[in-house]
Amino acid sequence: MSAAGARRELPGRLVAVEGLDGSGKSTQVRLLHRWLDGLGLKVFFSEWNSSVLVKEATRKGKRRQLLTPTTFSLIHATDFADRYERQILPMLEAGYLVLCDRYMFTAFARDGMRGCDPGWLRRLYAFAHPPDITFYFRLPLETALGRILAGRPRLKWFEAGMDLGLSADPRESFRLFQGGVMAQYERMTDEFGFTVLDATRSIHRQQEVVRSIVAERLDLARFRQRRGR
Repeated sequence: MSAAGARRELPGRLVAVEGLDGSGKSTQVRLLHRWLDGLGLKVFFSEWNSSVLVKEATRKGKRRQLLTPTTFSLIHATDFADRYERQILPMLEAGYLVLCDRYMFTAFARDGMRGCDPGWLRRLYAFAHPPDITFYFRLPLETALGRILAGRPRLKWFEAGMDLGLSADPRESFRLFQGGVMAQYERMTDEFGFTVLDATRSIHRQQEVVRSIVAERLDLARFRQRRGR
């Protein structure tokens, strides 16, 4: 059974955003968070690779270029599991609307591109509650690359996929790596029922679409904070 298999009903709801670097997903989920919070709703935000527990180990491993695809995957899984057990699941159980800037699908895409077995990855994250909505920001590869490369004077080793030996040129390696990640996302679209968005839209128009879908699919009134007298 995949990680999107049996669902345990929880009081809260979970919304995740996925897509290539440069697709605008982080901007959109932060704007969504600000909007929902402004409505007075119980909302919580979590970001990929942000656990304090493994942050230092991840930093050292990347700096020394010690991480194999498997150890790289396991470190991110540990980060995710820590945040899930300490933050995401408790908030869902408490009836919050939880927003995640990337979820387990980021691991499926990136680690899958690095050669990790798809079945193993899905079993590794099988404990995670599947999102109620997963927005996939679909953007042409060249557009995404242009956005990222324009703002990066120097690409980081793992960010560019240099550990895979795709190319000696960091920019070309980054291009090939991101192309592989995109292919992984496209294969997951039907498997996990992604809500696909056209990421070429303007920031304002995209946010209108995101808010409309969230308001349509989720009963936002149930997340309203109770005000004390």
